[in-house]
Amino acid sequence: MHEPTVTPTSVGVRYGFIAGFSLIIVSLIFMLLERSTNSTLAQVLSFLILGGGIVAAYLYFKEHNHSYMSYGQGLGIGAILGSIAGVLGGVFSAIYTTFIDNTILEKAMEMEVQKMEERGLSDEQIEKAVEVAQMFSGPLAMIILSILLYTIGAFFLSLIIAAIMKRNRPEFE
Repeated sequence: MHEPTVTPTSVGVRYGFIAGFSLIIVSLIFMLLERSTNSTLAQVLSFLILGGGIVAAYLYFKEHNHSYMSYGQGLGIGAILGSIAGVLGGVFSAIYTTFIDNTILEKAMEMEVQKMEERGLSDEQIEKAVEVAQMFSGPLAMIILSILLYTIGAFFLSLIIAAIMKRNRPEFE
């Protein structure tokens, strides 16, 4: 049996850093342009970067593993990649909102309140939503939420992408 020259963990970490730094660059651009990182464009770009990172990681793994990758290896790579990207993204967001531009969260909250008013929510509903949002706006909460969201997002993307890209090693080789 051939031993892989790379492991799912090493590939997940490597491409997690690549995807994480790519996501940071996109976030930084949106923040510097004073656009909401919650905008549809930012979310689509993040989704594409995460998916592209997963595909690139699978291709790299297969290239160094005699063209084989099991479904489980693909899921593992994706989850690790998402976790690393989440840590990097969360730490960046916490540092940016704490030390560089501490008004960005206020601006984002004002935009969300305005959207809720336009949808016709009552003052009481808006107040409760703001309270909940403020609970998740601290640095530690940002990091934890980022890790969870990116890990889960990457895992769900991996469910699909790994099913398409897997190539199992023959039973009797």
